[in-house]
Amino acid sequence: MTTSRDRRIAKELADIQADRDHSGVYAAPADGVTLKHLKGTIPAPPDTPYAGGTYSIDIQIPDNYPFKSPLMRFETKIWHPNVSSQTGAICLDTLGSGWSPVQTIKTALLSLRMLLESPNPKDPQDAEVASMLVEEPERFARKAQEWAIRHAGARNPSFDLNGWMKKNGGQSATAKSDDFNRYKGYNKDLIDRFVTMGFDLDAVVEAFIYVGIDRNHGRDYELEEAYMGDITARLLGEQ
Repeated sequence: MTTSRDRRIAKELADIQADRDHSGVYAAPADGVTLKHLKGTIPAPPDTPYAGGTYSIDIQIPDNYPFKSPLMRFETKIWHPNVSSQTGAICLDTLGSGWSPVQTIKTALLSLRMLLESPNPKDPQDAEVASMLVEEPERFARKAQEWAIRHAGARNPSFDLNGWMKKNGGQSATAKSDDFNRYKGYNKDLIDRFVTMGFDLDAVVEAFIYVGIDRNHGRDYELEEAYMGDITARLLGEQ
């Protein structure tokens, strides 16, 4: 008997197939039949050390999907702070506490592709890789590219190391550490939205802590209006 879970997965896989040319991601039953075990692929985004590579993802579908996230891991070896270089285990909110039943296998795969574009060394799965990204970004980029060529088939990766360094490695490790300490783990863009309004950086961070704003693992996100009001009131001395 076909379950509602199986019907949903079958529909999701059909949608992935229909949108493959646009999204680039793909998933299908690992054995051609069973919907509980899938194999996915994601193309690496350009302008990253992984450019030109294709990454295979092992996908296990739990019995209570979509109320619980699919279990995903990288089968293709990758040098990335949020993926174990040994096991392929992934550290990503979307595949854990941040999962919602409205999300799909395709959105999860797209989140992994975005993770390749925006690694987060502040919430690492592999501490060695994260440390290298923060302290030696050029060495990190070269090793990530080397692994992409060796393991993900990136034979002619269109990767501009100089451009990537300007974007990701322009600051020294000391400067990055100082920034992290001043922002107290909050995303820089999130805090700077208030700084650009004329408020002092340290005062904004203090207001975030006072109001109890979630650090969201250092990732940017949209604050609810009520929180915006509470932060502004604190900054204006009304709290």
